Amino acid sequence: MSFAWPWMFLLLPLPWLVRGWLAPATGDAALRVPALDDFAAAPVAAAPVSGASRAAADAGRPRAQLRLAVAVWLLLVVAAARPQSIDDATRLPVSGRDLMIALDVSASMATADLSLDARPVDRLQVARTLAADFVARRDGDRVGLIVFGSKAYVHTPLTYDLPAVRAALAGTAVGLAGRETALGDAIALAATRLREFGDSRKVLILLTDGANTAGQLTPSQAGWLAAREGLRIHAVGLGAERTHVASDRASDADRSRDLDEDGLQAVAQQTGGSYHRAAHAAGLEAFLKLIDEIEPVAQGEVSVQPERELHPWPLGVALGLVAGLALRRTRKASA
Repeated sequence: MSFAWPWMFLLLPLPWLVRGWLAPATGDAALRVPALDDFAAAPVAAAPVSGASRAAADAGRPRAQLRLAVAVWLLLVVAAARPQSIDDATRLPVSGRDLMIALDVSASMATADLSLDARPVDRLQVARTLAADFVARRDGDRVGLIVFGSKAYVHTPLTYDLPAVRAALAGTAVGLAGRETALGDAIALAATRLREFGDSRKVLILLTDGANTAGQLTPSQAGWLAAREGLRIHAVGLGAERTHVASDRASDADRSRDLDEDGLQAVAQQTGGSYHRAAHAAGLEAFLKLIDEIEPVAQGEVSVQPERELHPWPLGVALGLVAGLALRRTRKASA
């Protein structure tokens, strides 16, 4: 056990110093009355029949209260010094890589032209499910989540808490950030937020099914900013290439005609990253596994010793003693 603030023990003699500085109470207190006649006729109360044990108890009562006060003060000082228990050292993997996921939640992500586990699902469901599996494999990386539609927002800041990022992915929904696609702003937001983390290796995984239709920056402008900040972008274009239209059985429609593949590929090349087309769930899964190979998790470790705060224990005992003493005095006064 150790103490975070051991200098608090300097307060131990404080009550005795205060007692020495204060002037002692005088014993010449008097009751002022207009006349003594009424007191002269008052009967004298009979002396209580008490033995030596009663006298000893009366004399010992102040000493017991003094000991209790000293114990309470000692416990309070110990609690103020913040006792801590240091657990055994554990080693945690750490890579120094900061990885941000930018997830498109625009209206087009509700298109159900993909399948997952032999079930037809929308693009967002496929993206967030496979992205969650990808995050689970990034032990040692700091991972964050950006969602973008008409605007781009940081949904989860960079963190080593991978379960929290996976929970955030599961909570995303179409239209969460608007129905359009601020692709350039999402890239710029990632570059700006990752700038705070110095020389760490910065990676952006961009999952989208459309082209830039909102925001202040174009993908090209945002790509220039990302390249300047050392942010490498791996982008994937989601959505089936052609799907059957029920109203016209003789024709097919290109459900991904709004996907700006040329723009995404240019941004990826501009930052030294890669672009992949995912026309089905297996394609996205293969892309994320490829990212695991391109951006491997480093095997470095750091030793940490978790600390547990123990001050609630002496503080709780001190409060319990004070409460017990106050209850005893209350009962004695009411008796």
